[in-house]
Amino acid sequence: MKQATWLVMVVVTLGACRKRDFAAMQARGEHVMGVNQYTSAHVFEDLPDGGRVVLDREDATDTAAIKTIRAHMRDIATAFGTGDFAKPFAVHAQAVPGTAVMMAQRDAISYEVIDRPKGGEVRLKSTDPAAIAAIHAFLAFQREQHHAAGHEMR
Repeated sequence: MKQATWLVMVVVTLGACRKRDFAAMQARGEHVMGVNQYTSAHVFEDLPDGGRVVLDREDATDTAAIKTIRAHMRDIATAFGTGDFAKPFAVHAQAVPGTAVMMAQRDAISYEVIDRPKGGEVRLKSTDPAAIAAIHAFLAFQREQHHAAGHEMR
């Protein structure tokens, strides 16, 4: 009985730590991205030639937040194109998988910003297999950390 009680306490403690860590990451994300992370939706989708990062505001009438999202997407596309991955590091407070290769292969990756009705997206493209694998590692980490979708729910 004592062992079962101990196990329950460990599970509850780990759950509380994960919730606290997620909340801290969401707060850092809001600081870096400029929009509330709980009222915005991320998608991190793998595609055969790279992938895409989508950030949409839930409220289509929140034009200020939508403008902020679009500016953020332009900022990260520009930064990533120069090999600067400081923003993902700031959000996650750790090195993000894939970014070292994406930095080294920056000339083999293109970043296209696309405005969306409720936000924006950055399309990451490459023909280099190592760059594509790094993009996929980056997106997989982001999906897991943000509890986000891998594709849009339509």
